[in-house]
Amino acid sequence: MLSLAVLASGSGTNLASLIDACASGRIAARIDVVICNVPGARALDRARDAGVAAVLLDHKAFPDRASFDAAIDAELTRRGIDLVVLAGFMRMLGATFVERWEGKIVNVHPSLLPAFPGLAAPKQAVDAGVRVSGCTVHIVDAGQDTGPILAQAAVPVLPGDTEDSLRTRIQAQEHRLLPHAIGLIADGKVRVEGRRVIVDASAASCSTPALVCPEPKAP
Repeated sequence: MLSLAVLASGSGTNLASLIDACASGRIAARIDVVICNVPGARALDRARDAGVAAVLLDHKAFPDRASFDAAIDAELTRRGIDLVVLAGFMRMLGATFVERWEGKIVNVHPSLLPAFPGLAAPKQAVDAGVRVSGCTVHIVDAGQDTGPILAQAAVPVLPGDTEDSLRTRIQAQEHRLLPHAIGLIADGKVRVEGRRVIVDASAASCSTPALVCPEPKAP
């Protein structure tokens, strides 16, 4: 059983999708701790409601990034965490932390990387006039949204879309894509070769790299 730590900063909707996937047995993983850097964030309540340890590490209470990262590392190490999941975590992790946890950190980002890295990716997509955007689960490296791509799901950009409307539809795909990507890791179906993530060919799902996932049909 894969031991997960989820790092979140906000409402925790992707956290909720992981909690549900773990509780239902859809993925061979358990969430052992949720770490949040924002006091009062909904993610902390979601964790407590699910009986998961909720740890507040307010980044503003630390003198620098290194000490903040060290506090996170101490929590992860103490709990024997196997995989760190960044689910709406709005802080850059330092190179030392990433190196220590190399290959054991994944992030979900609301664009089809390498397009539109960084903040406000749905707004970037709308402003650029692209016809397709989406979401990406990737292995975290020392860059900003530059790590090897594990899984992607495409979302059409519709006429009249705003940043908010596109973000909402992208999030719906994130809630499907992230648990399945974690499930692939938990099942040992993923290996990284340089910049490429190789997924076991028997794992037929929309989390296969670069495969377009259709939007759910209306009932």
